[in-house]
Amino acid sequence: MIQLREVTLRRGVKVILERASVTLQPGEKVGLVGHNGAGKSSLFALLTGRLHADAGSVEWPPRWRLAEVAQEMPETADAATDFVLQGDTRLMQAQAELAAAEASDDGESMAHAHQAIDEAGGFDARARAQAMLLGLGFKRIELDAPVNSFSGGWRMRLQLARALMCPADLMLLDEPTNHLDIDALVWLEAWLLRYAGTLIVISHDREFLDAI
Repeated sequence: MIQLREVTLRRGVKVILERASVTLQPGEKVGLVGHNGAGKSSLFALLTGRLHADAGSVEWPPRWRLAEVAQEMPETADAATDFVLQGDTRLMQAQAELAAAEASDDGESMAHAHQAIDEAGGFDARARAQAMLLGLGFKRIELDAPVNSFSGGWRMRLQLARALMCPADLMLLDEPTNHLDIDALVWLEAWLLRYAGTLIVISHDREFLDAI
């Protein structure tokens, strides 16, 4: 579970949170709402460790995998599908272990790495990444196009797909419906309804929050 106990958070002279406490159970889906400047993104930064509480404590299971949508514009020539696949941190770790084992000609480590890749769903990971891209509105001919060939809005969709690709126990989404058309929005709602982990989403879209 996630627990905030008597948390106070300041940004400069402004008090964002004051003695705030909340407990979120595994698998809960939570909408984080409030006017601009209320501190919603600051709370995300607190949960990820980019900010630290001035008082109180923030706790969640150390083994949990966390996923969030990176806000910076990606600048890379990697193919769109490969970029999204890199969001699967468990698979990437297993593949790195396999490469290291092969480089050292360690048969036992190779066997363990192959097992880890299988457990991470490596056999169909590429197909899952491409299905995700298609759901978010990309065309088939764009699946292997370089990331830096897309406009800003489409690159943010790539960042969203990359976050969704992560086998996360906790997912933080900050205004995920920005840049989405209605078809992609409907697909995202259906995907989030199937998501089994803990979800915290910042959104001003009441219909979207009600749907998920």
